[in-house]
Order: sequence, then structure tokens, then C-alpha cells
Amino acid sequence: MSTSKKGRLFEELAVRYLESLGYRILCRNYHCRYSEIDIVAQDGSCLVFVEVKGSNTSCDPLEKVDKRKVQRLLACAEMFLQNHPADECRVDIIVVHKGRLSHIKGVELF
Repeated sequence: MSTSKKGRLFEELAVRYLESLGYRILCRNYHCRYSEIDIVAQDGSCLVFVEVKGSNTSCDPLEKVDKRKVQRLLACAEMFLQNHPADECRVDIIVVHKGRLSHIKGVELF
């Protein structure tokens, strides 16, 4: 399976999971000049920017979220907020690793 197909599969699993928790998915793959946000969702009154990382190998997909990736994600989130203001927002990471899904809410950013 190609990397892009795997990425879409991991994102689809994340969307289904978030919807099962009552999140409302606002958009997927929001692109801006800096980067991309995998999922933008509404959790009650909170706007949530979700980064999805996945792997079926022994490597930890969370290791792929480095300082540079976080900076790009935040820049993209700021652009989104210019057009869609929110009083409360956070960044979550969903990791799909060897068939297990982990949800890290309100990630502490470097």
C-alpha cells in the first residue's frame, strides 16, 4: 500500500474515532502556504487542530512530530483562525501504531 493511501487510512480511522466522541469534523487536509492540518474539529466550544501520525512498523510515529513540524502546524492554525475565529483552541495528536489508536489532547508544544 502506498504511503498516501496509508495516510488516508490513518486519517479516516482518526475521523471515525473523533466522531464517536462527539467531535464535529469541520474540515480535513486544510492547506495553507506553510503546511497542512490533517483534521480541524469542534469539541464542544473548543476548536481542535489534529495532527495524525501512523505506522505499522516498529518505529514510533510520534517521533515524526518534531519542532519544525509543530512550527508549521501552528503557522497553518493561525491562518485558519484568521478566517474562523475561536475563543478556545488546542492541538491534539492522534497516533495509529500497529493497529492501536492513541489520542494526545492539548499537546504541550516546544
